[in-house]
Amino acid sequence: MIVGKLVRDRIPEIMRQQGKDPEVERISGERLRRALKDKLVEEAEEVRQADDIAEELADVLEVVDALIEAYGLDPGEVDLARADKKAKRGGFSRGEYLIR
Repeated sequence: MIVGKLVRDRIPEIMRQQGKDPEVERISGERLRRALKDKLVEEAEEVRQADDIAEELADVLEVVDALIEAYGLDPGEVDLARADKKAKRGGFSRGEYLIR
């Protein structure tokens, strides 16, 4: 287990059950928001490298949900912003790859 990173809430408990002695610090505020952003990048990289991406996408969605909460956003507002952006600029379903 890599130290110095944000982990899921039950990971320290699971480590203790395995006979390990993790040192844990609870973070909040800006430090938590920064750690969640770092975690999102980490999980996105795992999606990139995975053959079976379902579990990795689940991790990404979990981090996105935590970011929404950490910033005090309304999930409905985020969905509306997503829909608005999709209506104005499109989604990614056609696979448009810009060459120049």
